[in-house]
Amino acid sequence: MGTDNSFPGQCASARQHTATVAGVRQLARDTWAVKLDCVQLGRDIVPGQFFMIRPQQGSDPLLGRPFALFDVCRDELGNVTGVEFGFVRVGKLTSLMAGWREGDRVSVWGPLGNGFPVPECEHLICVAGGIGQTPFLAVAREALGHAIYGSPARVILQRPQTTSLLYGVRSSSYLAGLEDFRMPGLTVDVATDDGSAGQRGYVTALLEERLRSGTAGVHVYCCGPEPMMRATATVCERYGVPCWLSLETPMACGFGACFSCVTKVRQPDGGWDYRRTCIEGPVFRAEQLELSEH
Repeated sequence: MGTDNSFPGQCASARQHTATVAGVRQLARDTWAVKLDCVQLGRDIVPGQFFMIRPQQGSDPLLGRPFALFDVCRDELGNVTGVEFGFVRVGKLTSLMAGWREGDRVSVWGPLGNGFPVPECEHLICVAGGIGQTPFLAVAREALGHAIYGSPARVILQRPQTTSLLYGVRSSSYLAGLEDFRMPGLTVDVATDDGSAGQRGYVTALLEERLRSGTAGVHVYCCGPEPMMRATATVCERYGVPCWLSLETPMACGFGACFSCVTKVRQPDGGWDYRRTCIEGPVFRAEQLELSEH
């Protein structure tokens, strides 16, 4: 159920919704996914967008927290029923969320942000670190033609010939949602810091291996910890491959009023300015950003 309340400066489809928890499942160590019954949000959202969530009752925590779309939920007839998102338990709200039960009511604001561009390329490579695999389930399903997103529905004129997910984590116990990524046409390669699964080392080494074999028609989408995204952007720049980064910038309001999520963005004239991640992002072309070294 949704209201008619939109937020100033946000995309036209952004609304405040009251949603019902439809299920909570553990994906990996300290990592969960929550399904929400929220039909309108599921119809409107596109891969790479996010929403702000907080409990419907109480004031602790007072502010909502941003979570990226994992995927849109559908019933056995294919009708949209809501959304699912993933999270790592790190603070008060996420600790509460791990204990949510079916039927709990929550407040949701969204969809927010710009999302990833429609994947029109020959070869799409998604590079994920930590919980950064979250947006790529919907990205892959859209790219492969397994699902359609948005209202009106997004149209892909040139569907990728190949779609890959390169996924890096600390150890095998943190690999989250691998079963969800088992779908026709998607190649998944894993890297772990300790070598407990897949290739030992950083996920950017997997990316370099791919790009050495050819870069024609390759686009890279990336999400994860800032050092990993910075390394991914560097690799893509070296090989001349277009790259989009989805920032995980902390934010307070989600609709551009507080300016707590600004990031430095290069302008067409070569100068720099600041843009709100929740409005102009969270997805930016890699060459637009100046990611910090710390």
